[in-house]
Amino acid sequence: MLPPLFKKAVADNPKKVADLIDLVNLPTILRDFMGQSQSSQLNCFRRVWSYIKENNLQDPLNKNVVNCDQNLKSILLGKAQVDLTELPMLIKLHFPKKSK
Repeated sequence: MLPPLFKKAVADNPKKVADLIDLVNLPTILRDFMGQSQSSQLNCFRRVWSYIKENNLQDPLNKNVVNCDQNLKSILLGKAQVDLTELPMLIKLHFPKKSK
């Protein structure tokens, strides 16, 4: 059962939701990080987020900032620190644009 707010988002933007959950072939950098050859943007984001939590990479003084280790730097354009609001956009860069 989906929450009402999520149902409305799906109904209003089915194409955007489909882009988030469609499986695509991952580039080598993400393939190495994820340990699989295909994934969706949503799964990739969830894997990165769980990696951040498992390795305590959030800045203790500012939880909105992630201190990247070598593995994260490889997929997040080599940045040493990333704001949480930037994270989805940086992950999205690895996924091919869909033709309309």
